[in-house]
Amino acid sequence: MAIRTHKNTDKVPEPTLRRLPWYLSCAKLMREKNERFVSSTQISKQINIDASQIAKDLSYVDIAGRTRVGYEIDVLVRVLEDFLGFTNLHRAYLFGVGSLGGALLRDSGLVHFGLQIVGAFDINPDLVGTEINGIPIYHTDEFEARMQIDLVNIGVLTVPISISQEITDKMVAGGIKAVWNFTPFRIRVPEHIVVQNTSLYAHLAVMFNRLNEMNT
Repeated sequence: MAIRTHKNTDKVPEPTLRRLPWYLSCAKLMREKNERFVSSTQISKQINIDASQIAKDLSYVDIAGRTRVGYEIDVLVRVLEDFLGFTNLHRAYLFGVGSLGGALLRDSGLVHFGLQIVGAFDINPDLVGTEINGIPIYHTDEFEARMQIDLVNIGVLTVPISISQEITDKMVAGGIKAVWNFTPFRIRVPEHIVVQNTSLYAHLAVMFNRLNEMNT
């Protein structure tokens, strides 16, 4: 008997979208061990998420599983990568080549998850005109002109807080459709612009708070 979950046409909840890459990583690890099938129970034991929650999350994905056997790993990996958009290459610009921005430029692994940074922008004369990991760094004033050439729709924001809104406004005016915001500032954008906030400092605050609770 086969168990099939059909791609749900409803909007996928953000917590589900955050968990799906964990299932993908788990499936890839099991594939490296030459496993052919994986069940939600097996995934649950690996990442400590309830099996019923995993099954519910996978109900948003068009994938078939076998009763008491689970999902074929190769198929699960392929379907999840496609569903999450990792198989399509999304071109992006990075704004702010500081320590964090430079680290992201050096992260060649991003392209394996569908994000290709094709250019970076800064105002530091020591950086403008150079490259990091083969990615050219331009002066911020060149952004509008470069947009006509590179056809980019994603902006990665790693600038200082003091100019984060200013640069965001510049990106939106220039045609950027989605912003991956690494600053701890909540940027304001029009409703049609997609924003993903990923503040390292916010996550640090949560971790430190939990540590303090354990020590009291």
